[in-house]
Amino acid sequence: MADVFVGTWALKESVNFEEYMKALGIGFAMRQVGARVKPTTIISVDGDTVKLETKSTFKNSEITFKLNEEFDETTADDRKSKSLITVDGNKMTHIQKWEEKETSLVREVTDNTLLLTLTMGDIVSTRHYVRAE
Repeated sequence: MADVFVGTWALKESVNFEEYMKALGIGFAMRQVGARVKPTTIISVDGDTVKLETKSTFKNSEITFKLNEEFDETTADDRKSKSLITVDGNKMTHIQKWEEKETSLVREVTDNTLLLTLTMGDIVSTRHYVRAE
Protein backbone atom coordinates (compact mmCIF):
# COMPACT_ATOMS: atom_id res chain seq x y z
CA MET A 1 0.00 0.00 0.00
CA ALA A 2 1.39 3.44 0.91
CA ASP A 3 3.88 2.17 3.52
CA VAL A 4 6.91 2.85 1.29
CA PHE A 5 6.05 6.58 1.47
CA VAL A 6 5.77 6.75 5.28
CA GLY A 7 8.29 9.08 6.88
CA THR A 8 9.59 12.61 6.95
CA TRP A 9 10.97 13.99 3.69
CA ALA A 10 13.09 17.15 3.42
CA LEU A 11 13.26 19.12 0.16
CA LYS A 12 16.80 19.30 -1.25
CA GLU A 13 16.34 20.54 -4.83
CA SER A 14 13.55 22.07 -6.87
CA VAL A 15 13.51 22.53 -10.66
CA ASN A 16 11.03 24.77 -12.56
CA PHE A 17 8.71 25.10 -9.53
CA GLU A 18 8.02 28.81 -10.06
CA GLU A 19 6.84 28.11 -13.63
CA TYR A 20 4.59 25.33 -12.33
CA MET A 21 3.05 27.70 -9.76
CA LYS A 22 2.53 30.29 -12.51
CA ALA A 23 0.70 27.67 -14.63
CA LEU A 24 -1.57 26.99 -11.63
CA GLY A 25 -2.47 30.69 -11.56
CA ILE A 26 -0.62 31.54 -8.35
CA GLY A 27 0.17 35.26 -7.98
CA PHE A 28 3.64 36.79 -8.22
CA ALA A 29 4.22 37.43 -4.49
CA MET A 30 3.20 33.93 -3.42
CA ARG A 31 5.33 32.42 -6.21
CA GLN A 32 8.36 34.35 -4.99
CA VAL A 33 7.99 32.98 -1.47
CA GLY A 34 6.93 29.50 -2.58
CA ALA A 35 9.96 29.13 -4.82
CA ARG A 36 12.34 29.88 -1.93
CA VAL A 37 11.00 27.86 0.99
CA LYS A 38 12.22 24.32 1.62
CA PRO A 39 9.25 22.40 2.99
CA THR A 40 9.25 19.13 4.87
CA THR A 41 6.65 16.54 3.91
CA ILE A 42 5.44 14.04 6.49
CA ILE A 43 3.48 11.01 5.28
CA SER A 44 1.75 8.66 7.71
CA VAL A 45 -0.72 5.78 7.42
CA ASP A 46 -3.38 4.74 9.92
CA GLY A 47 -5.31 1.72 8.66
CA ASP A 48 -6.71 2.71 5.25
CA THR A 49 -6.27 6.46 5.86
CA VAL A 50 -3.22 8.37 4.64
CA LYS A 51 -2.15 11.76 6.01
CA LEU A 52 0.15 14.02 4.00
CA GLU A 53 1.47 17.08 5.84
CA THR A 54 3.61 19.81 4.33
CA LYS A 55 5.39 22.13 6.74
CA SER A 56 7.52 25.20 6.07
CA THR A 57 8.38 28.56 7.58
CA PHE A 58 5.83 30.10 5.19
CA LYS A 59 2.77 27.84 5.34
CA ASN A 60 1.62 24.46 6.62
CA SER A 61 -0.96 22.25 4.94
CA GLU A 62 -2.45 18.83 5.59
CA ILE A 63 -4.69 16.42 3.72
CA THR A 64 -6.16 13.17 4.97
CA PHE A 65 -7.56 10.73 2.43
CA LYS A 66 -8.25 7.14 1.47
CA LEU A 67 -6.50 5.73 -1.58
CA ASN A 68 -8.65 5.25 -4.68
CA GLU A 69 -11.46 7.45 -3.29
CA GLU A 70 -12.16 10.93 -4.67
CA PHE A 71 -12.18 13.67 -2.02
CA ASP A 72 -12.58 17.44 -1.72
CA GLU A 73 -9.24 19.16 -1.22
CA THR A 74 -8.35 22.75 -0.39
CA THR A 75 -4.81 23.14 -1.67
CA ALA A 76 -2.02 25.16 -0.03
CA ASP A 77 -2.80 27.99 -2.49
CA ASP A 78 -6.53 27.78 -1.64
CA ARG A 79 -7.78 26.08 -4.80
CA LYS A 80 -10.84 23.89 -4.21
CA SER A 81 -10.26 20.67 -6.11
CA LYS A 82 -11.67 17.21 -6.53
CA SER A 83 -8.70 14.96 -5.87
CA LEU A 84 -7.87 11.29 -6.31
CA ILE A 85 -4.73 9.57 -5.03
CA THR A 86 -3.65 6.10 -6.10
CA VAL A 87 -0.57 3.98 -5.39
CA ASP A 88 1.15 1.54 -7.72
CA GLY A 89 4.27 0.05 -6.13
CA ASN A 90 6.65 2.91 -5.31
CA LYS A 91 4.59 5.51 -7.22
CA MET A 92 1.83 7.65 -5.67
CA THR A 93 -0.25 9.59 -8.21
CA HIS A 94 -2.29 12.57 -7.01
CA ILE A 95 -4.70 14.15 -9.51
CA GLN A 96 -6.36 17.49 -8.72
CA LYS A 97 -9.26 18.79 -10.85
CA TRP A 98 -10.84 22.25 -10.54
CA GLU A 99 -12.52 24.74 -12.89
CA GLU A 100 -12.03 22.40 -15.88
CA LYS A 101 -8.27 22.28 -15.14
CA GLU A 102 -6.16 19.36 -14.02
CA THR A 103 -2.71 18.86 -12.50
CA SER A 104 -0.83 15.76 -11.44
CA LEU A 105 1.60 15.30 -8.56
CA VAL A 106 3.50 12.02 -8.82
CA ARG A 107 5.68 10.90 -5.92
CA GLU A 108 8.21 8.11 -6.51
CA VAL A 109 10.32 6.59 -3.75
CA THR A 110 13.71 4.99 -4.42
CA ASP A 111 15.67 3.97 -1.33
CA ASN A 112 15.87 7.15 0.81
CA THR A 113 14.83 9.62 -1.88
CA LEU A 114 11.44 10.85 -3.01
CA LEU A 115 11.02 12.46 -6.42
CA LEU A 116 7.91 14.65 -6.82
CA THR A 117 7.01 15.38 -10.45
CA LEU A 118 4.42 18.14 -10.87
CA THR A 119 2.70 18.54 -14.25
CA MET A 120 0.28 21.24 -15.39
CA GLY A 121 -0.32 21.21 -19.14
CA ASP A 122 3.12 21.24 -20.76
CA ILE A 123 4.87 22.62 -17.64
CA VAL A 124 6.81 20.03 -15.61
CA SER A 125 8.56 20.66 -12.30
CA THR A 126 10.58 18.22 -10.22
CA ARG A 127 11.24 18.42 -6.50
CA HIS A 128 13.83 16.12 -4.91
CA TYR A 129 13.42 15.08 -1.26
CA VAL A 130 15.55 12.95 1.06
CA ARG A 131 14.35 10.92 4.02
CA ALA A 132 14.92 12.94 7.17
CA GLU A 133 14.46 10.10 9.67
